[in-house]
Amino acid sequence: MQSLVDFLNGIIWSPVLIYLCLGAGLFYSITTRFVQLRHFREMWRLLLSGKSSAQGISSFQALAVSLSGRVGTGNIAGVAAAIGFGGPGAVFWMWVVAFLGAATAYSESALAQIYKEEDEDGQFRGGPAYYIEKAMGQKWYAWIFAIATIFACGVLLPGVQSNSIGNAVEAAFGPGQMIETTIGTISLAKIVTGTFVSIILAFIIFGGVKRIANFTQVVVPFMALAYIVVAFIIILLNINMVPSIFMMILGDAFTPMAGVGAAIGWGVKRGVYSNEAGQGTGPHAAAAADVQHPAQQGLVQSFSIYIDTLLVCSATAFMILITGAYNVHGGAEGVFLVQNLAAEIGANGPVFTQMAIESAMPGIGKPFIAFALFFFAFTTILAYYYIAETNIAYIRRSMKLPGMMFVLKIILTVAVFYGTVKTANLAWAMGDVGVGLMAWLNIVGILIIFFLSKPALKALKDYENQQQAGVKDFTFDPVKLGIKNATYWEKKLHGKVETEQVADDAEPVKTTI
Repeated sequence: MQSLVDFLNGIIWSPVLIYLCLGAGLFYSITTRFVQLRHFREMWRLLLSGKSSAQGISSFQALAVSLSGRVGTGNIAGVAAAIGFGGPGAVFWMWVVAFLGAATAYSESALAQIYKEEDEDGQFRGGPAYYIEKAMGQKWYAWIFAIATIFACGVLLPGVQSNSIGNAVEAAFGPGQMIETTIGTISLAKIVTGTFVSIILAFIIFGGVKRIANFTQVVVPFMALAYIVVAFIIILLNINMVPSIFMMILGDAFTPMAGVGAAIGWGVKRGVYSNEAGQGTGPHAAAAADVQHPAQQGLVQSFSIYIDTLLVCSATAFMILITGAYNVHGGAEGVFLVQNLAAEIGANGPVFTQMAIESAMPGIGKPFIAFALFFFAFTTILAYYYIAETNIAYIRRSMKLPGMMFVLKIILTVAVFYGTVKTANLAWAMGDVGVGLMAWLNIVGILIIFFLSKPALKALKDYENQQQAGVKDFTFDPVKLGIKNATYWEKKLHGKVETEQVADDAEPVKTTI
């Protein structure tokens, strides 16, 4: 199985995809005139404004749901893997892909808002499958993305998150008794952890998107802040080393000890895995937000890339590099370019980060990372469920198969338990297959959409024009902008026009859309 998955990853994660991720980010940065810099202040304003409604969640809740997908094991275990296989210079390339990816995140999230729908339950739904069908006019391509995403987010990716939880708990509290099972010898700690996570997961996902949003909007900011505080304490205790660590990262980025391909490849791969810009996951939560204008949620989602990579991932990287709690693999088995730790300590897991905190704060590192990983990874699993559910909702528009949502819940819960007890290398490799497939399909799709009609760019210019005019209540008229098939916004605008016409002749009448 491992060899087959590695073979698939060799094809999917070829240099072409790495250049495509970087190229798409650079392309959208230039075409939006670096929206991720120009509208930084507006991102803050929008983040703290907006309310939920019967149909949708607030901008902050949508950010929390998407951040729960972005801030996961990639920030703790993924950064360790980037350093372990690509050297310190991989961190620089994670920064690059995050900065450029913020523009990609704006574009795909704005598209999700433009082409969102209300489903049969009255909830907002949207994402790549929806905008591929409506903006590209290619339903077959949308179906391929939907099926690939259901498979990736419902089966492959949850196991990566739960695997890191199991490994962190085992490292923090010991394996306990070893038990023989049909899938091999498994520690009691992992079995108990997998059972506990699966039960809590089932309770939340059977409650729907509102319960997911309410849970993540509390847990994600709290855990991210706690993690960053611990990281800053360690950095402050070693503040004299910070300049040299910066120089190490920058120097190794351009003269990498692990080779140019390894540094850029692992930096981009783990960067895309962590911040998910271009991957097509973030737009699902973005579409669920109830906002006045599509560009608003695009800007909020763009800001989430900064939180994920430039804050949380950087915090992990500096802790690892300051404390020297890492090895750099040389490519061949058992060969190390840098060996500060025992050879048997693998990079595909949270151990580097646990040991970094443990060395600076004895007795705290292992349990703290186990605690942090539980919340980071668990909320990411919730985000994956919501993404898979949204794509099943997309398929149900054309094919009514009873029980699809229930089957998804069961399969995802089983996948989480299985991932908790399996080896890290296989779990991460399968996760890479899922991420790579989604990234290929989504990035190609949003680039084609741009050249066909530029809807995300038109929305941004329209929003900027209204800003300059001093508008307080923003509106979005897709027909006026030449954007077709944005049916939700057409209906919403029609309702407003109808209300205004009635108000001219008689008492105002509220129109419910």
